[in-house]
Amino acid sequence: MNTARDLAIVALDLAQDHRVEQGELSLALAAAEVFDLLDAGALTLAEDRIVPNAQAPTGDRLLDEAASSLIRQEPYESVEDWLWRRGRGLSAAYVEDLEQTGATSRSRGFRLPLRAARTVPVDSAARQRAEERWTSREPLLTALGAAAGVGTEPMAGGTEEPDDGEGSKGSESTGALADDTSATVLAALGNAVMELEAVRQRRAIEDAAFDNVWRGF
Repeated sequence: MNTARDLAIVALDLAQDHRVEQGELSLALAAAEVFDLLDAGALTLAEDRIVPNAQAPTGDRLLDEAASSLIRQEPYESVEDWLWRRGRGLSAAYVEDLEQTGATSRSRGFRLPLRAARTVPVDSAARQRAEERWTSREPLLTALGAAAGVGTEPMAGGTEEPDDGEGSKGSESTGALADDTSATVLAALGNAVMELEAVRQRRAIEDAAFDNVWRGF
């Protein structure tokens, strides 16, 4: 199961009607790659550190690229550091890869914020699988989509503490993500997304202050 690719397809599908920010999506794709590489046995987590295993091809070009870029010297890399490093421009990389593999096509009449080119997923088994995971509210894809601003569900495994088991908000959709590994990755993703938004706000304030200075002359 390739969660990163499924997330990219869902984001492209929904971007026709809903704005998707490249920064949040790139961070979420990097987090999805962590889950995919965990499933492939390419890495393990030691608390919040990514520990690479012996590298073996996954059969996916971008995942193999991700695996080859893992830091293999102690103390290794934290999940959040990985999200920032790997996530740089990752949404565009997935859009380009989907185009190259024939999973998308150019279409006129749609506004896709992910990219200047108008690209939409074609009908395929990959698109059907991604849509099935999304519409069934599969917990992992739902949580990653929420972080990317694709969905509206609160993130699972974030900074909130679990309740006493008597029915926390969103527990049905995130119960499958209650393990420590999932919580660690999703918490790092939540922190990175909040930091990205804080950076945007600081820049907006600085730009506004700069404009006010010039208007004073």
